[in-house]
Amino acid sequence: MGKADWIAADWGAKHLRLWAMRDADVVAARESDQGAADLTQDQFAQVLAQETADWRAGDWVEAPVVACGEVGGRQGWVEAPYSLVPTKAQGPLIQVRGQRVWIACGMRQEDPSDVMRGEETQIAGLLAARPKFDGVVCLLGAQSKWARISAEELCHFQSFMTAELYAFLTQQSALAPSLATQSEALDEVAFDRAVEEALAQPHRAYGRLFQLRAGELLGAMTAKAAASRLSGLLIGWELASAKPYWLGEEVVLIGAPEQMRRYARALTAQGVTTREADAQAVMLAGLHRAWKSLASTA
Repeated sequence: MGKADWIAADWGAKHLRLWAMRDADVVAARESDQGAADLTQDQFAQVLAQETADWRAGDWVEAPVVACGEVGGRQGWVEAPYSLVPTKAQGPLIQVRGQRVWIACGMRQEDPSDVMRGEETQIAGLLAARPKFDGVVCLLGAQSKWARISAEELCHFQSFMTAELYAFLTQQSALAPSLATQSEALDEVAFDRAVEEALAQPHRAYGRLFQLRAGELLGAMTAKAAASRLSGLLIGWELASAKPYWLGEEVVLIGAPEQMRRYARALTAQGVTTREADAQAVMLAGLHRAWKSLASTA
């Protein structure tokens, strides 16, 4: 496999993604379902050792690990304290005692209260490629986070539980029998109409959620249209609340391709220009930037 300089780790609540790195280039990669939420504090070292055992051989057995995500949360390996915004998007690193492992600190906001872990590393990666970027980033995942960036600082941000609500409603709610099997397909007409309705008349749209189930049962709506309408309603409500972020701005979307496609479609309909950034690429760029900062202080 060749010599690697360091190991990058995105250790979220539900997953662990690892990359063996030679400077900024990926030498090898793997993924595990041993997320931080399922581990006790004394299990992290063992899991990391197991997952990297075949990598840690030869002349890079001592390669440092630079990690971000819930591994640094209160229930993680070591709690990495939050940095208070506004602040530089590249936060400090803390070392795990007795380990060649460094964890990136998350970000916190006091008014209104909000936190992020992992997304700040993606923002740092975006800024590594676009250091003069001044604008709005929407980071998509289990929660979406809208962030205002200026002068390489994270100024303020807001989190939305849109994807989590969508997953719950399509998998566990009373709507699930009509939606679950179609949750990944998109009826563009149904989606577009739902976004517009949620933005224009959010109270009426909320009052019609159960109609998604009733409409499918009575044959007035296909399952695909019902799932697409739900997606449009939830994203529309998010856009209504996040309007101070995107109005009159260009928005950079970071996330999975299907999520970015839906948000881009909804925003474009409102006259917003969007650009997309690969989530893994900016994550690795942010972790690389953190590793370089570590090397410079060694």
